[in-house]
Amino acid sequence: MPRSKRHTERYARQIDTPGWGAEGQKRLGASHVFVAGIGGLGCAAATYLAAAGVGKLTICDCDLLELSNLNRQVLYSTVDVGSPKAPLAAARLRALNPDIEIIPDLTEIDHANAAGLIGDATVVVDCLDNLETRVALNRAAIATRVPMVYAACSELTGHLSFLRPPDTPCLECFVSRLPPAVEPAIPGVTPATMGSLQAMEVVKYLTGIGEPLAGRLLILEGTEPRIDVIQIERDPDCPACRGLS
Repeated sequence: MPRSKRHTERYARQIDTPGWGAEGQKRLGASHVFVAGIGGLGCAAATYLAAAGVGKLTICDCDLLELSNLNRQVLYSTVDVGSPKAPLAAARLRALNPDIEIIPDLTEIDHANAAGLIGDATVVVDCLDNLETRVALNRAAIATRVPMVYAACSELTGHLSFLRPPDTPCLECFVSRLPPAVEPAIPGVTPATMGSLQAMEVVKYLTGIGEPLAGRLLILEGTEPRIDVIQIERDPDCPACRGLS
């Protein structure tokens, strides 16, 4: 099948979304999304971004797959245990959509390299699971002026926000607690839900439809169930974005 016909058929059901159209799809195809972490959140977010036709997708994760990851990290199989996650995920995503560029990166993100890893990305997706690396990514996103879609989850609770300081708070304006010493329980359905919502925020931003969660934090409480959206403000004393204009 010719690429043009395959492209039209592949994306037909989403192009009909009001405000999306051929132009929105073109913007997706010209975009570069940097996904930091390809665990539970990243597997969901990257899958739907690849399926949507984001032109270039960088997936950055330095970890090897563990058996305990498989309840939520659905891009992998049992036979993959012990292998690096980023190349495995890239292969699965290429099989899903061979018409986009997918770049696996096994670099461990830190303060020294985060801005360089983001590079020319249009948007960053924070799918990380520890605060120290999140802070490094947040500061790099601020330095490069690249918006970031944040999500975090524990048990059946999830948080989500679209961050683009100085128009919005940065991550450090409202996330300041150190992570717990014990890893939280993570049922697979929670990161699947929050990672999908991250992909939605990215797609909205890239196509220009809807309103991003700018200056707001979505809180999912799955046990009740309840979804709340609250306003969040910039911290004038934030060490990361103080004085930014």
